[in-house]
Amino acid sequence: MTLTPYDGLFPSMSVVVPVYNSADILPELIERLGTVLRETLMPFEVLLVNDGSRDRSWEVVCSLAKTHTWVQGVNLMRNYGQHNALLCGIRAARHDVIVTMDDDLQNPPEEIPKLMARLSDGYDVVYGTPERERHGFWRDMASRITKMALQSTMGAETARNVSAFRAFRTVVRDAFSTYRSSFVSIDVLLAWGTARFTAIPVRHDERRAGASNYTFRKLLTHSLNMMTGFSVWPLQLASAIGFAFTLFGLGVLAFVVGRYLLEGGTVAGFAFLASIIAIFSGAQLFALGIMGEYLARMHFRSMERPPYAVRAYAESVDEGPAVAPPESSVHAR
Repeated sequence: MTLTPYDGLFPSMSVVVPVYNSADILPELIERLGTVLRETLMPFEVLLVNDGSRDRSWEVVCSLAKTHTWVQGVNLMRNYGQHNALLCGIRAARHDVIVTMDDDLQNPPEEIPKLMARLSDGYDVVYGTPERERHGFWRDMASRITKMALQSTMGAETARNVSAFRAFRTVVRDAFSTYRSSFVSIDVLLAWGTARFTAIPVRHDERRAGASNYTFRKLLTHSLNMMTGFSVWPLQLASAIGFAFTLFGLGVLAFVVGRYLLEGGTVAGFAFLASIIAIFSGAQLFALGIMGEYLARMHFRSMERPPYAVRAYAESVDEGPAVAPPESSVHAR
């Protein structure tokens, strides 16, 4: 599929790729991206954000930036996580449309024209949903849980179709230009700026090398971060549980009093009483734990802990720096 400039609707494009331990894959990724993006007949750039890789990824990024004038590199101080690295790249993007994708070539660059064509229909954000995900059982289960959490925070049906392969209008990032929390979810932040989401099926290839860094545990943690960081739904759940157990306690009290009045004597059963106490104590601790999560996030926010910090940039001699570091980030050269 050949991409056209759509009569000036999308004058230019930035592709943001978070990089983690992908030294062997990056050359092929850049080669395929170059082939696809040159067909657009529009200015473009590729931003490779190295998220604390432990292999030679940053060396490869520097080499690619010297070889290709349209490749820019950003090296973070440590591993901050995929969404934090994406936030850094999104803020650094200079063009009218931003495309984000993984570094493992499971998101084929050749599918970018599909996203752009759908974006031209008037949407602000387009997700490329895999026709068939090629992950393990537990990874797929964790992905479903994450998408359910996203739906509760985004309030959009499209949340069930989100993926790391997305295209959106750069103007949408204005809604979160001052966001500084260390807990980041790009999909939720995009929902702050628009409600015009859609998704289309795209090809999802086998991973070319290495293993996924998103484990079942990490995805569940990400889901918890989204729910407690961007939604009051857990607090509402705690309130509902507390109300339910209050009704349960009143029902038990009515049963005990009613039996005492009808039959006389006492109601035997220390085990029954102990179980009731345990249930109520568990509900209280559950509610306190949720409130503790929110208090912890308020504590981290008050510390003004940045979402990322930049160690260095890589760019070609002809291009100059990819972007002036935004005020909301900490950086070092």
